[in-house]
Amino acid sequence: MSLPHAILTALLEKPSSGLELTRRFDKSIGYFWSATHQQIYRELGKLEGEGLIRTLPAQQPARGQKKSYEVLPAGRAELARWTAAPQDPRALRDPLLLRLRAAAVVGTAGLADDLRRHLELHRRQLAEYRQIEQRDFPPDRDAPEDRLRHLVLRAGIDLETFWTRWLTDALAEFAGPPDAD
Repeated sequence: MSLPHAILTALLEKPSSGLELTRRFDKSIGYFWSATHQQIYRELGKLEGEGLIRTLPAQQPARGQKKSYEVLPAGRAELARWTAAPQDPRALRDPLLLRLRAAAVVGTAGLADDLRRHLELHRRQLAEYRQIEQRDFPPDRDAPEDRLRHLVLRAGIDLETFWTRWLTDALAEFAGPPDAD
């Protein structure tokens, strides 16, 4: 149920067309809540049908013009209701962890190379998050909404830090115990 809420959040931050929204998802919300372009467009139609958003009137009628959307009061109320509702944490479902468990019974062929690949991907993501933090959250930017956005980014930084540390440890386990001389 969170994709509609992610879209409502993005549209409240800035009314957008479907294309603009998908691009914004790729650059921000998509870091922690991914959706395909088709899912976003399908959800926009549902939200409009439910009276939570509306298409902004076109400034000039033109065939094939992209539609822009804004959140209606009912959409803001739904997002506020959802934000205030308690939710339990979700269980971690990561195929890499399942593959490691399976490797314990069928062997580890090729797994160390993939662990190194994962480590490099997480290192890159961590570097990107740190660049975003440096660019978008200077020390003097401390409005409440900025602090909340920074909190979300810091969660991403902490997760990537965890994964880089864990993968480094996992690769050390693959290398085995140090030789006793």
